[in-house]
Amino acid sequence: QVDVVESGGGLVQPGGSLGLSCTASGRIFVVGVMAWFRQAPGKERELVASITSRGEADYRDSVKGRFTIARDNAKNAVFLQMNSLKPEDTAVYYCNVDAKYSLYSTYQEYWGQGTQVTVSS
Repeated sequence: QVDVVESGGGLVQPGGSLGLSCTASGRIFVVGVMAWFRQAPGKERELVASITSRGEADYRDSVKGRFTIARDNAKNAVFLQMNSLKPEDTAVYYCNVDAKYSLYSTYQEYWGQGTQVTVSS
């Protein structure tokens, strides 16, 4: 079993910054891709940013240049720094982790519980 725990989030004014953190723990042999998703009320969950174990990052177009994803492989942690926040960034943000528990197992996907980010004046 793998536990994924997020922290950060909260209320911020438009143009402000916020940072999210996520750590995976438990029965882990290796962590693959780590990612952040978000889901706004009435909308589908969408991929915000992802990062491979080698540090290769990818972003959805609407956050490029404003958000930065990073990871600490030693701690099985991933971070999302969000700058120049806009009201349309308001959503519940979820951490997503691909992990395997042994050399010969397959990657499984794990989700955090979500953390609310609200951008409002």
